[in-house]
Amino acid sequence: MLAPAGALPAAALADPMPVEVPSGQPVTLFEVLMDDTPGQLWARFRFLAPKIGNAPGRVGYDVTAVDMDWVCNHVALPWLDRTGLEPERIVISFSDRELPLGETAPDAAQYFEFYRPDLTECIWEEY
Repeated sequence: MLAPAGALPAAALADPMPVEVPSGQPVTLFEVLMDDTPGQLWARFRFLAPKIGNAPGRVGYDVTAVDMDWVCNHVALPWLDRTGLEPERIVISFSDRELPLGETAPDAAQYFEFYRPDLTECIWEEY
């Protein structure tokens, strides 16, 4: 189920979708939200990436950023094209555990990137 997050509760995907990314780290799409609370439609693609983090042996931000760009272009854009939705922004988030949207945990690793969707690619937006 997909609904604007500002209007209805968010729904997790019925079947979380494993995604192969350039780094090879395990990544699973677990939630897609449409959010109109910023005053325009934003698509939020939430991924579980249990190996991310800054500790030794974890996949750091420098590697994860490349994966986030890749999923925006190869997962988010095709998904939006199939649904016909045209958000102003795409937010890609990777977290080492599933957390409800907006919640934090001091020991959780989370990375976020914002993009402007173009006809054929995601344009990274510095926030």
